[in-house]
Amino acid sequence: QVQLVESGGGLVEVGGSLRLSCAASGLTFSEYAMGWFLGKEREFVAAISWSGKTYYTDSVQGRFTISRDNAKNTVYLQMNNLKPEDTGDYYCAADVTGTGLSSSRGYSHWGQGTQVTVSA
Repeated sequence: QVQLVESGGGLVEVGGSLRLSCAASGLTFSEYAMGWFLGKEREFVAAISWSGKTYYTDSVQGRFTISRDNAKNTVYLQMNNLKPEDTGDYYCAADVTGTGLSSSRGYSHWGQGTQVTVSA
């Protein structure tokens, strides 16, 4: 059974930082692209291919960094210079196809989410 478990969310002031983690089990992690999405609408935030190529939505470019550690089956999202509009539930997702990574539709497995609140 595939499981994705996010952690690292919390309350932070504007301009602060958080690092989200997503631990995966039940799949061959190195064969999956991984993504981070925001909110119920699953708004694309960032993704990383199995080979390490990264993708970001424009609003987080230069502030967020996605990375992966295949030895630990974990993907990270380093969030710097946080803004109030970054507030929401962040979901980790896994996609074996490796294409269309900015769309939530291609992702087959999802975590339960971790909440991020940025206070002004």
